[in-house]
Amino acid sequence: MNLGKLGEEIAVSYLKKRGYKIIETNFSCKFGEIDIIAEKDDTICFIEVKTRTNESFGSPIEAITPFKMKHIIKSVQYYILKRHLEDKEVRLDVLEVEMIDGRANVNQIENAIWL
Repeated sequence: MNLGKLGEEIAVSYLKKRGYKIIETNFSCKFGEIDIIAEKDDTICFIEVKTRTNESFGSPIEAITPFKMKHIIKSVQYYILKRHLEDKEVRLDVLEVEMIDGRANVNQIENAIWL
């Protein structure tokens, strides 16, 4: 299993333990992909998962370039329109997964990306 897939599985488990209902994973459209779409407290959360084994190339969130951010936002906007969720509260989170000595350290950054 590759590192990104492992990170997404860890992220799903982390979110479920915190009361999130997973709606969809790896939603793909012509604009890009959304790693996890979940719901908690009547808020739809679009979650970008970034997994790293060390910080030699920066922290996981630093891997989200302006180009990547633009694609995430367009994908979220498309999903909202396609699913008729315009009335729902939404937010974009980043979930950092750092694998250190075989253990996962998880950090969720709520509202990390603004629509």
